[in-house]
Amino acid sequence: MRLKDKVIIVTGGTSGIGRAIAERCVAEGARVLVHGLDRAEGEALVAKLGVAAALQIDDLVDPAAPARIVAAAVAAFGKVTGLVNNAAIVPRETLHTITPEKFERTMAINVRAPLFLIQAAFPHLQAQQGSVLNIGSINALSGEATFIDYSISKGALQTLSRNLANAHGTDRVRFTHFNVGWVLTAREQAAQVAQGLPADWAENLPPLYAPSGRLIQPEEIAAAAVYWLGDESGPITGTVLELEQFSVYGRNPVKTKE
Repeated sequence: MRLKDKVIIVTGGTSGIGRAIAERCVAEGARVLVHGLDRAEGEALVAKLGVAAALQIDDLVDPAAPARIVAAAVAAFGKVTGLVNNAAIVPRETLHTITPEKFERTMAINVRAPLFLIQAAFPHLQAQQGSVLNIGSINALSGEATFIDYSISKGALQTLSRNLANAHGTDRVRFTHFNVGWVLTAREQAAQVAQGLPADWAENLPPLYAPSGRLIQPEEIAAAAVYWLGDESGPITGTVLELEQFSVYGRNPVKTKE
């Protein structure tokens, strides 16, 4: 029980990586405030997790949502020792399709909401010498043509993680950042099919994209999260991890062996 007595907020926790993290945290002894937008998904998950979980349905576009989410966790479990900023939108936009309205929505959910969730939770995290885990993307490091606003938002989130780790190390609140590679979630499966790929696309990826023969699973990200949310990682803060199948730095795809 590596997270015994921990109380952890997981945003975007009703599906995908967030759901896997919520499930793993409860399995490791934590109590979890699951945040999401889909009430049916959330209620089904909380029913599965039992008394160790509570649900908060809230739209992170609303600037008041962070305070409500933190208040819900405290009301349910009396404290907050960990925060996982996982919720994000992944719009497919380019330089030619992006608009100010689309850009502002992406930044509101992917950057503004994590910042103000940390602000709202900070007194509780400081009292418990707690931990924040921000779920980013390798797209923060360069991105793709169709991920322009998403890549910008994840770059900003990485800077946020490093800034707060440096600014608040002496407050004994720790910050960790994951730059996650290509993960096979239900939503990613649906998105790729919607763009024209066959239903079995994930089983037929070339080594250039999946050298192991498959994509990363949400449960594998969740397993990594446990260490950083618990006491095993001690005083370590400011860590940025690339959770990807290739080394991100120095990689030359042209020279990759097929």
